Amino acid sequence: MSLAFGRPIRVMPGPSHLPDRVLNAMHREAPNIYEGELVGITDTIRRDLCALAGTDGALAMYIANGHAAWEAALVNTLAPGDRVLALVTGRFGHGWAQTARDLGLDVATMDFGTDRAADPARLEARLRADRGHALRAVLTVQTDTATSVNNDVEALGAALRAAGHPALYMVDSIASFCCAPMRMDAWGIDVLLTACQKGLMTPPGISFTFAGPRARQARRRLQRVSPYFDWLPRFDPQLYYQNFHGTAPTHHLFGLRAALDMILEEGIDNVLARHAVLARCVWAAAEAWAGGAGAGGLRLNVAARAQRSVAVTTLLTGPGDGARLRRWCEDEAGLTLGAGLPLGAGMAHGDGVFRIGHMGHLNPPMLLGALATVDAGLKALGIAHGDGALRLAAETLADALPAAGTGAAAAE
Repeated sequence: MSLAFGRPIRVMPGPSHLPDRVLNAMHREAPNIYEGELVGITDTIRRDLCALAGTDGALAMYIANGHAAWEAALVNTLAPGDRVLALVTGRFGHGWAQTARDLGLDVATMDFGTDRAADPARLEARLRADRGHALRAVLTVQTDTATSVNNDVEALGAALRAAGHPALYMVDSIASFCCAPMRMDAWGIDVLLTACQKGLMTPPGISFTFAGPRARQARRRLQRVSPYFDWLPRFDPQLYYQNFHGTAPTHHLFGLRAALDMILEEGIDNVLARHAVLARCVWAAAEAWAGGAGAGGLRLNVAARAQRSVAVTTLLTGPGDGARLRRWCEDEAGLTLGAGLPLGAGMAHGDGVFRIGHMGHLNPPMLLGALATVDAGLKALGIAHGDGALRLAAETLADALPAAGTGAAAAE
């Protein structure tokens, strides 16, 4: 007998849950794509995304996924043969580096492994050693979705400035945007990129690159950029279609506008605080599971809490157990966990890995229900694990919330 009926719950690290409000906003007839409402909505989306990114810079929007944003960031600032440094903490750091190689760039990597963050001191030393300033850009991923390592992009930016190096600083915030803090201008980020399907709670299909003054200068030095990826008409469109180099992703824009309204109504500080609390609930449960798993059993991929993502948590199991647990949760209980991805370059698909996404449109009943289902799956399958996970997750939540009669509901 399966109990996987009712509304399915997805705790994948993207696409994240789609709020009904977003879906309802998209459920409408096609609009006029030349003038009127859509033009105004696009302008407000541009304004609000820049505010959430913490930048006065320019924004280019693409009908594309995050891999296209990688490419857009590179082709608008660098030429074949330019040397770049990629800071790698997992699969997506390797992926961006490989995209740069495929575009003819000379890529050096600093690989910090798959279970810890990039070290700002090592970056500063590497940049100081580049006395001739051969490196034109430093690339990093704020949250690597495969490993759930979270890099301190503020500290890495400070290291670059402390070294006095002129390299452009580029950050992929696809898995962390509107989940973890982002202050693009204050942290010295020259190019920031993200996409709509995670913290922005919209179906996959739009990606974004934000460019500061130094990045825009780099674009103007290039003689030729692929017409579709070229920033210049997208930064300052003289006609509406130039926002997307053609027909706009109309219904994605309606959905994204609704998602941004939800974020702004909650308040970005509250959104970030909610993500931090829910992440601690997941960590509390996972640490309890790992505590009784035994050597080689279930454990968190990232040991140090300060280096864990608040959007996704990667857990390692014995061989095959991650795949068995994911299958049981979906087939028997209607819960979809994140599949195990290769943790680094050249690694095979992981059947001993599963991921819990805790990003976007998520609240305690949804998350605690997911954790309880995982706990049931571990028991049903006989996978060794420690006890007390749900109690610790609930206590973590209780410690973070106000006592009865003192919260928002009491003020209404």
